[in-house]
Order: sequence, then structure tokens, then C-alpha cells
Amino acid sequence: MNFKKISASLLALSMLAGCGSSSAAAPSANASEPASTTSASKKIDVLKMQFVPSRDAEMILQGTSELPQLLIEAMKKRGYEIGDVEITVGAGSDYNVTGEALASGSVDVAWLPASTFVNYGDETTVALTATRDALSNDSEDAATWNGEANKTTRVTGTPVTYYRGLLYAGPSANGRKIAAKVEKGEPITWDDLNACNWAVASTTSSAGYVFPTLWLMKNYDGKTLADLAHTTQLSYPQAFAQAAAETVDIILCYADGRLDYEDDWNRPTTETDDAGNQGFGRSASIFDELSVFGVTEPIFNDTVSLTKNPVPGHEIVATDEFKNDFSEAMIEIAGTEKGKKIISVYSHTGYVKADPKNYEALKSGLEEVAAANK
Repeated sequence: MNFKKISASLLALSMLAGCGSSSAAAPSANASEPASTTSASKKIDVLKMQFVPSRDAEMILQGTSELPQLLIEAMKKRGYEIGDVEITVGAGSDYNVTGEALASGSVDVAWLPASTFVNYGDETTVALTATRDALSNDSEDAATWNGEANKTTRVTGTPVTYYRGLLYAGPSANGRKIAAKVEKGEPITWDDLNACNWAVASTTSSAGYVFPTLWLMKNYDGKTLADLAHTTQLSYPQAFAQAAAETVDIILCYADGRLDYEDDWNRPTTETDDAGNQGFGRSASIFDELSVFGVTEPIFNDTVSLTKNPVPGHEIVATDEFKNDFSEAMIEIAGTEKGKKIISVYSHTGYVKADPKNYEALKSGLEEVAAANK
């Protein structure tokens, strides 16, 4: 697979200053304490880590460029010799690429959305659940996400372990028909939705596919995204860009994705931001031109997961001992100012030790979606 890579050599590292035992959030009280395992070597040549492409690949690689040296030093304090840490981003827009890489052992650690982890749960183990800053709006009423009041929706600084997905109607003619019905309090029919061009994410994306499908099933007599006449799989950046170009009518994203693309929305198409992202060239506010018409059930936050099928020489990564030590190292890093900046690339504010039981409801939902799509 063609991955863009960054790595940090152990020889080039300096000691990590100021790393204590602080963390952004306390470990989950329900998480079981991993058993100690010392049968495998604590020496790893190259620890391979991968992120799903939910953001622009270059943005992820640039934002996490200092993570390798921080992790090497944090793990060194716990007795590990890690020669190098390699970070990659899954190719394309399909999160299954990263899920399969982790399941096969071609990567040791992966940042996976909850639904992708559940999809590969037999071959992977969840180590951490991410926390995010809560939004000032957490309403299930789509109308409250629109209008002047919602332009002040911002992050609150309160860490939470869940978020919602939103279904947005764009500035195209079909999108405005949907938005007008929301504003007037009129029901949106299946025919209204089926006439639109939809941008959807990978089938394992929680906010970009799974939970919107469950929303449709609940509100439209069991119909799913697979029943729609016009869908195109796109990454989030691609979806927002095509909504701005009015080539898609509806996009699916986490709440509130408009905050992440607010500046790009109004930047001229001839200009780029610091990460090289081209402007979308719109003149009106993204909050006026992307109207929410659906709100999903709460979605458990992203995971940091480990492979159960390590390659020779990496057997330690599949042990409870490594899971515990790695989890504590990441919580420690996330509690530093430098670490907070790194994990903010995914809008994470910290990590807590994961309880696998928290993902059982999602597994049932995925099975329901799969059965409906047969």
C-alpha cells in the first residue's frame, strides 16, 4: 500500500522534559487492569502506527510529527527499547484499509473510529478511548443546529467520551429544498432525500456512514444509505469541498464539522491554508450554507487499538503488559502541552483506558446495518 510516512530515529532523540504522571482525563473505572506479561522481549525495531484518513493526510503527518520521539522516550521509562516509530496514514478514504493493516499485523497500533475497531474486533484489542471537548450544543433537534444562535456553537473545554453525527444539506438547489423544510418545520420525505446526491464516508465510518444509516432506518421504515439512488464515497475534506462546489447536496460528518472547515469555506479557491488545503471559495457563512437536518444517537469516541497478530519480533505488542504500558505512556503524553497539540489533529483532548464493553452496543448496531443492507 502506498503510505506517506514519517519517522523519528532513536539516535536523534533528546530526553523528554517534564513528563509526569498527569493526564487529560482519569482512567475509566470500568477498565480492567491488564495482567503482567514478561515472556516477550521489550525490544522493538520499528513500532508501526497508522491513522485513518479522516483528515487530510499531510495535515495528520505534519501534526503528529513529534509523536515518535515522545513515545520512544515515554516507553523507554517503562523498560522498552524502540529503535524507531513509523507513522503512516491509510491510503484513500476507506477506513477498512487501516483496520485490515492492524488486523494483519502490518501495523502494530492504529487510531480507529469506534465502528472500524468493532468491525475488526476479533483481530484487534482496544487500548484507549479518546476524549474530546464537548460542544455547547448537544441537542437531538436538528433545527437547533441552524440559524444565528448556532453560529456561537463552540467547544466548551469539558472532556467527553462521545459525540454526535450530523446530516447536512448543502448550498445546492436540492440542499436548499431540504434546508427550507427544516426551517419551516415541514417533514422531509424519502423522495426528497432520494433526489439528492449524497457524500458518504467509508462503510465503517461512525459519523460518515453507520450512525446516519441507523438514523435513516429509524425515520424511514428501515431504509439505509444503500437504498439511496445517488451516493459517492468521499473523505471529509472532499465532501466539504464538493458541497461548496454544489456537486453534492448532502454530506455526513461529526458534530460540528463546520467548525473545522469554517475558514476554508470562505477562502478563495486561489489560496491555500498553512497545511496546503485549497479554499472552497464561498462568500456566505458555512453555518448559513450547510444546514443540519438530522442528528444521530451519541457515538463513542475514537479508539487507539493494538494488533492481536504481531509480526515476528513484535510479539510484545499483543501482551497485556504492553497494552497497559503503552496506554499509560499515551495518557502521559496527552497530558503535556506538546502532546495536546499533537492529538488535536484528531480533535482529541486526552485518552482514558478503554473498556471493551462500551463498544458492544455499537457492534449490535453494525450487525443491524449489515442485515438491513443484505
